[in-house]
Amino acid sequence: MATLPVWADWLISFFILLGASFAFVGSIGLVRLPDFMSRLHAPTKSTTLGVGGIIIGSSIYFSVTTHFSAHELLIAIFLFLTAPISAHLLAKAGLHLHLKMIANTQDLRKKPEQFADKESD
Repeated sequence: MATLPVWADWLISFFILLGASFAFVGSIGLVRLPDFMSRLHAPTKSTTLGVGGIIIGSSIYFSVTTHFSAHELLIAIFLFLTAPISAHLLAKAGLHLHLKMIANTQDLRKKPEQFADKESD
């Protein structure tokens, strides 16, 4: 087992704890938030940051102990490309199914004229 320098231990620990904190907050949001759109927002944003922090810590560890590996970089690219796309598809499905929303959730479909492009005369 390789012995890491102290700076690497601290840096790796920081990123792993940061990522775990984000993932934990996203998990709590998934359980505690009141409607589908709110529940969708919590894990997609914070869990993506959480996995990103853990991947940064992992890439630092493997760069210091052995050699640079592209596995972590490929995982990060795959995650940051697929998470927003899947969240968008889930949100569109929720809109099409007319899932119940609480009063504080903004439904921009109710007043589309507010967001339409206005022609300047």
